[in-house]
Amino acid sequence: MAIVRVDPFHEFATLQNRVDRMFGGVLGRDESGSRTWIPPVDIYEDENRDVVITADLPDVTREQIEVTVEHDTLTLKGTRQAPSNIKEEQFRRVERRYGAFSRSFTLPETVDATKVTAEHKNGVLTVRLPYREESKPRSIRVEVAA
Repeated sequence: MAIVRVDPFHEFATLQNRVDRMFGGVLGRDESGSRTWIPPVDIYEDENRDVVITADLPDVTREQIEVTVEHDTLTLKGTRQAPSNIKEEQFRRVERRYGAFSRSFTLPETVDATKVTAEHKNGVLTVRLPYREESKPRSIRVEVAA
């Protein structure tokens, strides 16, 4: 019998991407009617068994990013400014989105929220979510009974 590894993050990310594509024109605006954008993310487990979230944030500075952990939710917020040196009437096509963004992720109980770290480098935000020590796998030595 084969062991099948289930990745709930992948299933939710796939569903979220489908909904984003389906309702992008309608849901792509905030309460004021301004266009919003949703940065794409990858979620994976690294060799240290930490959960890692990477978000593409081109043209967003570290000062424009806010990462918070409250209860069991990680939230990424920020703003990407439209180029100020180009007037709106100069654009021939605009496919990139600008303005505020917000992404929230429910953290598994196995993550130690007090040890979450974030790093911004080359337009990519990397958030590391280490597991609690008690939830990390450990080897049990089997003794031989006499």
